[in-house]
Amino acid sequence: MVNKKEELVDVAKNNFNELVKDFFAKLPKEGDLVKGKVISVDSGSVRLDIGGVAVGVIRGRELFSESKEFSNLKVGDDAEATVLEIENENGEMELSFRIAGHKIVWNKMKQWMDDNITVNAKVIAANKGGLMIQVDALVGFMPVSQLNPDHYPRVPGGDKNRILEHLKDLIGLDIKVKVIDVKEEDEKLIVSEKAVWEDEQKAVLDSFKVGDTVTGEVSALTSFGAFVKFGENMEGLVHISEIVWQRIDHPKDVLKVGDQVKAQIIDINKSKIYLSIRRLIDDPWKKVKDKYKVGQVIEAEIHKVEPFGLMIKLDDDIHGLAHLTELSDTTDYTIEKMKEDFKVGEKKKFEIISIEPSEHRLGLKLEGVKGKIQTKEEIKKEKSTKKEKVEEEKQK
Repeated sequence: MVNKKEELVDVAKNNFNELVKDFFAKLPKEGDLVKGKVISVDSGSVRLDIGGVAVGVIRGRELFSESKEFSNLKVGDDAEATVLEIENENGEMELSFRIAGHKIVWNKMKQWMDDNITVNAKVIAANKGGLMIQVDALVGFMPVSQLNPDHYPRVPGGDKNRILEHLKDLIGLDIKVKVIDVKEEDEKLIVSEKAVWEDEQKAVLDSFKVGDTVTGEVSALTSFGAFVKFGENMEGLVHISEIVWQRIDHPKDVLKVGDQVKAQIIDINKSKIYLSIRRLIDDPWKKVKDKYKVGQVIEAEIHKVEPFGLMIKLDDDIHGLAHLTELSDTTDYTIEKMKEDFKVGEKKKFEIISIEPSEHRLGLKLEGVKGKIQTKEEIKKEKSTKKEKVEEEKQK
């Protein structure tokens, strides 16, 4: 009989120990995010029942949170809070809506980024690098490069003060953005308006292909090319080298904003469309040998003075180069000396010394100068310099 009682006592002890063990296993630790049900609300505190394990209290500054979901709580509502202290002076668990709200809102940003969600936002400030954006309860940053084409500041010369003026005009604007970078530990939130625009363009882009001809309006001019709007809010770039067959210093030499143009799609790269106007125009170099001959002396206009020589305008379509070695038999020309001796717009007599239609090259020398024939290495170096210059302009 005694043994039976002892066995029952041992079983009871074991059961009790297991219950105690389970109880403490369920207890959260400091820093944990816990869920509970509101059991009381007053002006200075909110109390939660944490799964029947403990009563938690949120009070003072810990009541205020970045997250809107903690406002207007009432008895019976579910809520989440962060554990500050397992047991306070009153035997209650000390909790925080402030820290929990911070965590919740950052988790929301990460989820929006992972799910590629488009969200509403508001421009609240501007600096030279971009815009400060209110997104839900947080303030994020949108670099200038992430603006959509309608808001992007196309400022000639990239003047930072004028860019800032343009960006300030956007303050107060309601926009749609995507979250593209989140780092809670650094409180870094980067958003993009351009990403929303790109998604909207994908369906429209599918209706276009390389080789298509489009009609549109010149929407902006920059040093490296012209932007053309066409179709349903589509926009493409015509690089300066694809505007006309002859060399120009700036797109404004032949185009102005508002001009109606026809262009050919020559490349589609993700959301970027590249156009060409000149490819819809007959290449005047195909018939250049019908108009000009090697050895022919012509009177032509100096179009530009370059470090390597003079750009000569033979007519509206054909431009040639008088290399600096073809300007004198006695003078070693520098750019400064050439600018002294030759003026843009001035007409002089030149002799044609080479014609290369496929390369769009025509060589000249000043009449009467014996000149020097360029070596292949010099020609190659000159071509390379021009190519590098074009690539630099494309990257702007």
